[in-house]
Amino acid sequence: MKDTVQIMITMVIYMIAVIAIGLAFAKKANKSSEDYFLGGRTLGPWVTAMSAEASDMSGWLLMGLPGVAYWCGIADASWTAIGLALGTYINWLITSKRLRRYSEKAKAITLPEFFSNRFHEKGKVIMTIAALFILIFFTVYAASCLVTCGKLFSTLFGFDYVPMMIVGAVFVLVYTIIGGFLAESASDFMQACVMIVALIVVVVTGTVAAGGLGAVLDNAKSIPGFMEFFGIATPVTVDGVQQVVNGEPQFGPAGEYGFLNIISMLAWGLGYFGMPQVLLRFMAIRSEHELTRSRRIATVWVLISLVVAVFIGVVGRALYPVALTTASSAENIFIELSTNLLPPLLAGLVMAGILAATISSSDSYLLIAASAFSKNIYQGLLHKKATDKQVLMISRITLLVITAIAIVIALDENSVIFSIVSFAWAGFGATFGPLMLMSLFWKRINRAGAIAGMISGGVMVFVWNLLVRPLGGIWDIYELLPAFLFSCLCIVVVSLLTAPPSKEIQKEFDEVRQGV
Repeated sequence: MKDTVQIMITMVIYMIAVIAIGLAFAKKANKSSEDYFLGGRTLGPWVTAMSAEASDMSGWLLMGLPGVAYWCGIADASWTAIGLALGTYINWLITSKRLRRYSEKAKAITLPEFFSNRFHEKGKVIMTIAALFILIFFTVYAASCLVTCGKLFSTLFGFDYVPMMIVGAVFVLVYTIIGGFLAESASDFMQACVMIVALIVVVVTGTVAAGGLGAVLDNAKSIPGFMEFFGIATPVTVDGVQQVVNGEPQFGPAGEYGFLNIISMLAWGLGYFGMPQVLLRFMAIRSEHELTRSRRIATVWVLISLVVAVFIGVVGRALYPVALTTASSAENIFIELSTNLLPPLLAGLVMAGILAATISSSDSYLLIAASAFSKNIYQGLLHKKATDKQVLMISRITLLVITAIAIVIALDENSVIFSIVSFAWAGFGATFGPLMLMSLFWKRINRAGAIAGMISGGVMVFVWNLLVRPLGGIWDIYELLPAFLFSCLCIVVVSLLTAPPSKEIQKEFDEVRQGV
């Protein structure tokens, strides 16, 4: 009980610090909608990089990814991590500078607004479709963060899952309403630091407790398929619960992990080209010339974090082989290691790392979703003469509604965080990824192609996930890949079959490309 109180005190202190950051930026955040939603384009390179990655990785980095490695070995987790690392680097390399320049030229402070202004829309169809998809997928994304909060607090303090999940939701909501984008980005910088420290402390402590690196690897190699990149461990389960015999977890023969599985996991990297919380950081940095430094910082952070997160699952299997016997509970391995191996105050700091990851993502998701409705649908479509004050008020009402829906989605405590995130990730990647790349680099894309690409990509994610992938076999491919390719195809075909963009749009494209 004493240890639990100390952990709680540490986490409360951390939460107070986060709220203090929100209050510190509250005055500037409320000057205008541009300050609230994009920070007035004043972010420095370190904050840009660290806040982008912290908001991107979320609680699944500390719970979802280690949980996958703990449950079935390194194949799924590692190929996903490789895809994410490659996607991170390439996105910063080819997308960031062009988007920073183009978004300023288009006078856009949100992603839907950028797409709409890029094609000089009058009817705001692109803006509306983009905003609706953001509302749908970010509500799902926010739900995954609330699941993380619920699992964290209920595991740590022994309270029921649902009340703890709601407490986490209220905290994130209040914080987001107070501070806006600047507060979110500043705190995300701090949270990115806490996250990487937490990962390293836990993996080092766990490895030592397990008897060293050799002992951890020997245990992993003794499980069929666990340490294979082209095979996968298969826990023997009954009703989803892994069987334990004489204190030993039971595994079947190693499963096959072929080319389609690898391509499916590597496809996670495609998601970055359509991820609003990352793309907004490109738009918000104070100068495009600082993006090179941001890219290097982000890439190093991501590489270290992903490698350590996967290995935590391997260490956890060596230390606590039968503690977590379902795919859902396996996502608590980070908590299990922290609370059992670290002094209470340090464990509290590490638990704050999970909270940090969750807050840094959920505030981004809520803020972007709120801006999509208030700025793009309410002001852009329904009430074009709305004042900044009215837009800010509507955004806060939207925050309340989205949080309420996310709470409903997150009510099931057996939800697997990794699965929820993978669906929302695919949604954004396929809906906006192809459109973003072609908007920045293909002069011939037109408004009709943009609309076709968004709708086809977003709808295909649902179709493939719900109807095609359950067929199994060659169809069991992560929905992001087929949906991304289908969106690309629709953009190209529809653009070529319809009239080219106006000379004015083409001239603007050339000016951005030349850096004018």
